[in-house]
Amino acid sequence: MTKTLIIAEKPSVALDISRALGGMHREGDYFENDQYVLSSSVGHLLTLTNPDDVVRGKWSFNHLPAIPAKAFDLKPSDKKATDRLKMLVRLLKRKDVSAVINACDAGREGELIFRYIIQYAGVNKPIKRLWLQSMTRNAIIEAFDNLRDDSVMKPLEAAARSRAEADWLIGINGTRAMTAFNSKDGGFFKTPIGRVQTPTLAIVFEREEKIRQFKSRDYWEVHATFVAAGGLYEGKWFDPAFKKDEHDPEKKDNRLWSAASAQSVVVACRHKDGTVTEESKPSTSMSPGLFDLTSLQREANSRFGFTAKTTLALAQSLYERHKALTYPRTDSRYLPEDYQGTVRQTFEAIVGAESLLARRNAPFAKKILQNSWIKPNKRIFDNKKISDHFAIIPTLQVPKELSEAEAKIYDLVTKRFMAVFFPPAEFRVTTRITVVASHHFKTEGKVLIKPGWLEIYGRDNQESDATLVPVAENETVKTEDIVAKELATRPPARYTEATLLSAMEGAGKLVDDDELREAMSERGLGTPATRATIIEGLLNEQYLRREGRELIPTAKARQLMTLLVGLNVRELTSPELTGEWEHKLKQMEQGQLDRAAFMREIAQSTQIIVKRAKEYEQDTVPGDYATLTTPCPACGGVVKENYRRYACTKCDFSITKHPGGRTFEIPEVEELLQNKTLGPLNGFISKMGRPFSAILRITAENKLEFDFGQSDDDNSEPLDVSQLTPVGHCPKCTGNVYDTGMSYVCENSVSEKKTCDFKSGRVILQQEISHEQMGKLLSQGKTDLLDGFVSNRTNRKFKAYLAMSKAGKIEFEFEPRPAKTAKAASKSAAKTASKTAAKSAATKAEADSGKAVKKAVKKTARKTASKTATKKTAVKKAAAKKVASKTATARKQTAKTADPDDTEPAF
Repeated sequence: MTKTLIIAEKPSVALDISRALGGMHREGDYFENDQYVLSSSVGHLLTLTNPDDVVRGKWSFNHLPAIPAKAFDLKPSDKKATDRLKMLVRLLKRKDVSAVINACDAGREGELIFRYIIQYAGVNKPIKRLWLQSMTRNAIIEAFDNLRDDSVMKPLEAAARSRAEADWLIGINGTRAMTAFNSKDGGFFKTPIGRVQTPTLAIVFEREEKIRQFKSRDYWEVHATFVAAGGLYEGKWFDPAFKKDEHDPEKKDNRLWSAASAQSVVVACRHKDGTVTEESKPSTSMSPGLFDLTSLQREANSRFGFTAKTTLALAQSLYERHKALTYPRTDSRYLPEDYQGTVRQTFEAIVGAESLLARRNAPFAKKILQNSWIKPNKRIFDNKKISDHFAIIPTLQVPKELSEAEAKIYDLVTKRFMAVFFPPAEFRVTTRITVVASHHFKTEGKVLIKPGWLEIYGRDNQESDATLVPVAENETVKTEDIVAKELATRPPARYTEATLLSAMEGAGKLVDDDELREAMSERGLGTPATRATIIEGLLNEQYLRREGRELIPTAKARQLMTLLVGLNVRELTSPELTGEWEHKLKQMEQGQLDRAAFMREIAQSTQIIVKRAKEYEQDTVPGDYATLTTPCPACGGVVKENYRRYACTKCDFSITKHPGGRTFEIPEVEELLQNKTLGPLNGFISKMGRPFSAILRITAENKLEFDFGQSDDDNSEPLDVSQLTPVGHCPKCTGNVYDTGMSYVCENSVSEKKTCDFKSGRVILQQEISHEQMGKLLSQGKTDLLDGFVSNRTNRKFKAYLAMSKAGKIEFEFEPRPAKTAKAASKSAAKTASKTAAKSAATKAEADSGKAVKKAVKKTARKTASKTATKKTAVKKAAAKKVASKTATARKQTAKTADPDDTEPAF
């Protein structure tokens, strides 16, 4: 009997499918029954191979452009992917496997993951597509009943491959060309660019330039307090004849641009009588639409300060692990037109659930059901507004236990889901105009009449935002008080993740071409699933930095924008390129565009980008460069910035802008020139591609050099610590410990006799150890939990304490984990294995015979399951004990091993 192999995108999805299908037994990393073999990828197992000429060091124009002559080669994404690939290839090549079902995530990326695995395996077997929108059992079974033919998916495959290959061509060639250009004078200055990454950076950079160039202007507002028969109210002066000025958006109807003008209004109206007219009209406010991923990320950032990456991870957990939300990586805010029944069932599930979170929302869900508010509505149900996935909504599976962060996201989605079915909020908006001595003053009030959907968010009473005292029509009032307030215009606000996500989503507005703008109106820059990664990538590449919630472009970003404009590669800074790609990829998905023609155009664009960088022959790149305020340390002259260096205008003093591949910020250069020393600083990259920290110094010969701290050489000069302040006492000899720049050292280790050897790095794995923390380590034996360590091997951040051993060695100590976790996991796994084995045996028995046979088999199954569970429990306990032993060792790892992934000295 032949079988069908099902390949999911993640192990958790494969597990859900196995439970939905039933009767499957587990064989390591795959499941199997008489009909199916089921396994999964672990995300992207394969990636496009990079050119062979680059491993480390300087990237050269000699091998550019890199454009594969034939098909793109694939390679495993990492070492962990290799074992999973071997297993999948073995399953694909099994003789009893006659067909394959693609159960990866519905969309371009899921299609690409599956197609790469098939290509890598080199098999040619019939394929069907499982299109999952939700991970509930009913949704999975329904999807299996409606498998899609492979021929229908070929256009999506073409678009997925084309997107990946085009990104590779532009990203690889662009990054290496710009890096080669920036590294002409020596060193290695990595300059990453990307089709979506670079236009996104340009949006933030342009806003920062507007802020930098902004010049504040003073203006005045006139505020008055009036006395009516019913009481006091306030009004603000305005010009009823005002017209908007397109060339000066700062002009508004309530602003006066001179103190004299404002004062003349005050004088004219002080203690004068005025007349009142009033207009009051009803107003309604509809609830916001359902969430797509980008709007959810924006809301979570605004409300809770969650980064886009964090929100995506939480939503993915609620989808995969808890089955509580539908597929989160969606760009649609609508539901299918035939989804009204499911919506009704979802509200019934919320009403019937027992969890605290559900009980809070149950009254609103019950109200929706009782009032029959679920009905056809294009604002909610619209097939034309759905491409791959529909909006994010709760599923029928209401979660019982969530983490605090997961609960916040779930509640956010649930409340929005309920709100769209509630009636609009109703207000009465009142505009009152008071005229005094021919001058007009406006007073506005807004009274909530019916809360509608606002009831869900706590606005269940009739509240007023600005309740006005009553006045009669044309009542005469008196000016009780009037004052001119001096104010100043403000620059535009910096981007936060929430506002940048909005800008990326609406990037089509920046595109002039109508057709491209329409294409981008649906997707914008990037996709909902990739925008968080793009922002994190810009932060990791040090193009952006976070200050609070604000995103600020760095000097490295300014350098890149200057280069791309100077080389006339403006298409990489504009959303136009993405708009054009999205337009053509959409045509390809619909079978209206040939993939080969699209890729030829991408190859041509790649050639042009490399050619412009390679053939640029001017000494510098034109740009808006800074003039420093600190004088030249050599001659006192003026130091100016150019594209590559900071150079004196009077003498030959100059320093590079990118020592060790790290770009100076202007304030850092000013400090370096002033003090002739700077640091310690992180972010330098060695010739071998490893990060390091150092102090920068300007020598007596006015040359820039790295200072890595006091030499360990026995012949080095003793260090004079007479002018230094101790940070604590040495754990080895009780001598004073001093900060010497790059290290904390015992005074007896740098004395002439060198009777002690205590020394610790001031910067450890890119985490700076402050005087306060070193003081705690020396006096209390342990620092606070520090979260800025970065592994040398994996480049991942991790948290740890620094602890002092009895021998005076500094060790890493990690946050404690409950010792029972491994044991609990073993019990849970054994219990699951027991149930699965029993269920599998019972199901098979029922298919083979009648009721009596089924009972007998169930009894046998229970015995077998019990033996299996006992055996697995023993194995798992042994494994857990081994892991616990290794974990204990790792948690007391000495600082000389850097972090759990490293074996190189860190101090």
